[in-house]
Amino acid sequence: MVELNDKNFKETIGNKKLVLVDFYATWCGPCGMQSKVLEKLSSSRSLNFDIVKVNVDEAPNVSMEYGIESIPTLMIFKDNKLVKRTVGYTEEEEILKIMEEFEKV
Repeated sequence: MVELNDKNFKETIGNKKLVLVDFYATWCGPCGMQSKVLEKLSSSRSLNFDIVKVNVDEAPNVSMEYGIESIPTLMIFKDNKLVKRTVGYTEEEEILKIMEEFEKV
């Protein structure tokens, strides 16, 4: 998965149709569990989504702009617009359900 930061976030998100962004920190236990789920999804399924990561400690401006107060936070962007946000660890089945919802639209 690609790691985004304050410098490349807007450009990268703007160039993609569907993006799932994982806001995380290296010191966050649930974030590590979430990362494993997302890595599995990105390698095991043909996705219409790009899955990317943002370390909140290394991208404070993006984190502040999107009001990240708890991690992990997952956000889905469609055509450069935020369309879904989940806060806290999210199970694989729920992530798949959310992704399928936006792939159809």
